[in-house]
Amino acid sequence: MTICPIAVVAGCAKCPAFKVCPLKSVLGDQPPKGEAAPPAPAAKGKKKS
Repeated sequence: MTICPIAVVAGCAKCPAFKVCPLKSVLGDQPPKGEAAPPAPAAKGKKKS
């Protein structure tokens, strides 16, 4: 859930208060501590030779 207006527009990492924000995992776009980000999806399809 993203409620922070800076996180909606630019993302938490670009916020000037990112290092000190206690709510970046609650209000922003950062995953909670201890929870890894989901892996990027692998490209599917046949390779042409």
